[in-house]
Amino acid sequence: MSEPNRLHPIAVLLNIIKSIKELVIPFLLVVVIPGKNEGIPGWIQPLVIAIIILFIIGNAFLQWLRFTYRMEEGEFRIESGVFVRKKRYIKYDRIHSIDISEGIVQRIFSLVKLNIETAGGSQADAVLSAIRKSDADRINAFISEEKNANNPFDKDKNEVADNAKSSSVFKQTLPQLFVMAATSGAVGVFLSGAIAFISQFDEMIPFERIFKDYEDFIEMGTIILTLFALVALLVVYVLATLSMVIKYASFTVIKTDEEIVISRGLLEKRQLTIPIHKIQGIRIMENLIRKPLGLATVYIEYAGGSIEDKESLSIMLFPLIRKKHLHEKILEILPVYETTTEMTPIPKRALSRYVFHKFLYLIPIIGALVWFFRPWGYLSLLLVPLAIFWAYMQYRDAGWNIEGNLLILSSRFFSKQTLIMQRSRIQSITYKKSWFQNRKELATISASVKSGITSRVGMVADVEEKDCLIIKSWYLPKKAVDSQ
Repeated sequence: MSEPNRLHPIAVLLNIIKSIKELVIPFLLVVVIPGKNEGIPGWIQPLVIAIIILFIIGNAFLQWLRFTYRMEEGEFRIESGVFVRKKRYIKYDRIHSIDISEGIVQRIFSLVKLNIETAGGSQADAVLSAIRKSDADRINAFISEEKNANNPFDKDKNEVADNAKSSSVFKQTLPQLFVMAATSGAVGVFLSGAIAFISQFDEMIPFERIFKDYEDFIEMGTIILTLFALVALLVVYVLATLSMVIKYASFTVIKTDEEIVISRGLLEKRQLTIPIHKIQGIRIMENLIRKPLGLATVYIEYAGGSIEDKESLSIMLFPLIRKKHLHEKILEILPVYETTTEMTPIPKRALSRYVFHKFLYLIPIIGALVWFFRPWGYLSLLLVPLAIFWAYMQYRDAGWNIEGNLLILSSRFFSKQTLIMQRSRIQSITYKKSWFQNRKELATISASVKSGITSRVGMVADVEEKDCLIIKSWYLPKKAVDSQ
């Protein structure tokens, strides 16, 4: 495969779509908002629109024409660039993962998108936006063979792995997906996105005229307005739920000796291949709705991914799983992270500190609301029992444990987070205490592992100081602990 290859011509259309996304705001300012520039001839706007369209199409075609890829001399080589020629050479042994996805456009033409990643960065090291599935499989197989040929140890391991059959170890059913989507909190993201989008057009939408026409309707009372708001929220909630179901439809996890392959998607199919040796930890999330139901979402902390592909920075292993089945599934997929997740709780004297911290922020807010919005401001006093309950939830869910080579840290802000880390994967452990903590012989312990281009941090506040020393001595060599 030493001859230069081009992408499928449909890559021109994908380049056009990408350019439109990048230029959507300036394009809308020119196309959608007419009559803002008085005194300018009317033919200027169509001319500007035509120039923009021709530029986008021409640039997309030239990008496709100037983009080539080939594999030779132990490297995956890409040449690109319309005016400035860029050459990128990626050695096979530096490639961590090859991910294959199918967007709507790719699926129409029986194509796939292939991402090649070496390590966490601002973007994928190589992106082939439109190639045939057979070509993607051939590239994947060729690179794997070359890597094995250059590393006899990996070759021996993969010969054993080739004899092992891949097996589907987890599949999310459609009813489970609906429960996952309905309890995910995606409605908040969906609603904020809708508000942000609408706010871009506040000058074009005649809100004043609309509200004037409906003044009589509004004057009918708060009941109708409340019902209208509830219906709008219900519509947003349904749309957010359906979007999550479509995104994670046919969610399947397949395990081999060396890799985990995660596939999902209805309209846009996505397949992520995760080398097991690059997994840094497991994160278990339980939000306020799922925890009482005994449900959780599990993520993989992975030393890979890129800022450009946000999903690769937070890889979902189990979108929704019952806590009672969690131990069994982790043992089946990642036995090195086998744990009972039983926690050592923080001491009872720490509860007062959790409550104190909530009131430290709450009292100024209540005071301001009562002072400026009297008498309705007194309703803010209802925040007091909520703050106490929130503090108790955080205190109850905080804890730690050590099981062999595993460190487990559990804490809560809104959702409960349980981070399971191998000792060899931990980047650092920090142990600190304030003057107030020192009086109660408490301290804060935190540990971090590599996750994408940054780190994932697990932190538990107000742990017994002696317990922090136990964790520190477990992580550091004995001599290093004795010398401190």
